[in-house]
Amino acid sequence: MKPKDEQKQENILFVGIDLGTSRSAISSSNGKREWIESYVGWPKDFIAEQVVGKPVLFGAEALQHRLSLDFCRPLERGIIKEGIESSERAVKEIIRHLVHLAKPESGQKIHAVVGVPAESLKVNKLAIRKAVAEYVHTLMVVSEPFAIAYGMNLLNDALIIDIGAGTVDFCIMHGTIPSEEDQRTILTAGDYIDEQLFNYLIEKYPNSKFNKNMVRLFKEKFSFVRDIREEIRVELPVNGKPVMHDIKDEIRRACESMLPSLVETTTEMIARFDPEFQMKIKNNIVLAGGGSLIRGIAEYLQDALKEYGTCKVTRVADPLFAGADGALKLAQDMPTKYWETL
Repeated sequence: MKPKDEQKQENILFVGIDLGTSRSAISSSNGKREWIESYVGWPKDFIAEQVVGKPVLFGAEALQHRLSLDFCRPLERGIIKEGIESSERAVKEIIRHLVHLAKPESGQKIHAVVGVPAESLKVNKLAIRKAVAEYVHTLMVVSEPFAIAYGMNLLNDALIIDIGAGTVDFCIMHGTIPSEEDQRTILTAGDYIDEQLFNYLIEKYPNSKFNKNMVRLFKEKFSFVRDIREEIRVELPVNGKPVMHDIKDEIRRACESMLPSLVETTTEMIARFDPEFQMKIKNNIVLAGGGSLIRGIAEYLQDALKEYGTCKVTRVADPLFAGADGALKLAQDMPTKYWETL
């Protein structure tokens, strides 16, 4: 790695980008850290253009105006829908917007490490490269759990479980860049919980009016597994009148619906690893991603694994920026031979 004064002379901005199904974030070597929800929208017609006042909208703003927009969430289930022009264009717009938020100086070269869901790395690497190419000078694409592990210096004897919206990604770190065999992806993630919760609420309150975005916000605010003492009540319209609804049992059932596959995949990942090192892995399991914020989930997983011996499950300190911060650290440490020049 070159000394920092040399980097400065070359006028390089290092950035780490976490390109997620639900949220995308950027951390840069100038100290900027920004995030957006991974939504993009373009005005449908000239009336919509007048209403929104912008050629393209992102994140919460796009969500707010989605009825006026050609609205896109391009990383459904962690994968870019290749061949669908709006999805590829939306990923490109997200990258452009994140780089803009990092505020590079005029003439600065941008060296970017982009973390993506493991499944996307497997099938979308060329599409991601194409999306990023216009906005950066050199690039490396890695899986999000690897970026998180690198940022936390968990390079050996650790299992990272990144619970995102579209996928849950598992990655075992054992002192080298992880191969495909060291990683697994399952789809019972945040979007799956949203779907379950939506169905449970329709079943319980058939006359109440709500949509999937409202249900997602309920989950993000109240999610838990096992038990909590507090009540969970929300206001929903019934025949146009606001009525309080108890949704505690439905929140719990929806969040717990992902647990069997989470436990099963965790035990499979550990069981197929070298038996000499399995105990070390079990005592260094780290939960990341928005799903790590579900109350009680780390404790549940730790208890579920007790029959396999002692284990320790913790969560990252900052789920929103752990991937982007790790990708930035990787960018700053990266030997030149690993960079792909665009």
